[in-house]
Amino acid sequence: MSGFFLLLKRDLILANRNRSELFNPLLFFILVSALFTMGTTASPELLSKIAAGIIWVGALLASLLSIDSVFRSDYDDGCLELWLLSSHSSSVLVLAKIVAHWLITGLPVIIVTPLLALMLHLPSESLTTLMLTLLLGTPVLSLIGSIGVALTLGLRKGGMLLPLLILPFYVPVLIFANNAVQVSASGLDASAQITMLLAILVLAITLTPITVVACLKLSVE
Repeated sequence: MSGFFLLLKRDLILANRNRSELFNPLLFFILVSALFTMGTTASPELLSKIAAGIIWVGALLASLLSIDSVFRSDYDDGCLELWLLSSHSSSVLVLAKIVAHWLITGLPVIIVTPLLALMLHLPSESLTTLMLTLLLGTPVLSLIGSIGVALTLGLRKGGMLLPLLILPFYVPVLIFANNAVQVSASGLDASAQITMLLAILVLAITLTPITVVACLKLSVE
C-alpha cells in the first residue's frame, strides 16, 4: 500500500499547488444551485421538493467537469506509462488516483451541501438522507468517470466523447439517490435505495480498477 499512499499524497500536493483544480468544480457546483434559485420563481414548497435533484445534478456536473484530469497530466508527461510498468499493483495505483479525485471534487461538495440545502428549503429530516446518498454516490461518479477517461485518453478530442460515454451510467445513481431523499421526506424508510447505492459502490470499487488498468494499457500502446 506504500505506492497507494505515495501517489495519493502526490496528487493532493499537485492539486494544492494548482488551486483551480480545487476550487473550479466546487464553485461550479455552488453556482449551479444558486443560479437555479435565482433563475426561477418557484415557491419554497416546490423548491423543497426538487432540492435534492438540483444538488445531485450539480454534483454530477461538477464531477464531470474535473474527471478528465484524473489521468491526463500523467499521460502527457509520461508518468502514466512508468507507473503502469512499476512493481506496484496497477489497480492499487489507479484506485489512488480515483480516491484523490474524489477528495478534491466529491468531498468539498458534500461539505457545502448543508448550506445549499438550507438555501433550497430542503426539509431538515431529508438532509441526513441526502448527505448519505452523496457519501455513497459521489465516489461512484469518480469511479465510473475514470473508466470513460481511460477509454478516451489516447483519442484526439476525447474530452468531447467523454460525457456521451459516462452520463448514461450516472443515471442509476441519480435515480436511486433522488428517490431516497423523496421517500425520506415522505416519512418512509429509504433503506432499500440506500442499500442499492451501497451495492453499486461496492461493485464499482471491485470492478473499476481492473477495467481502468486494461483501458490505460490500450491507450498508452
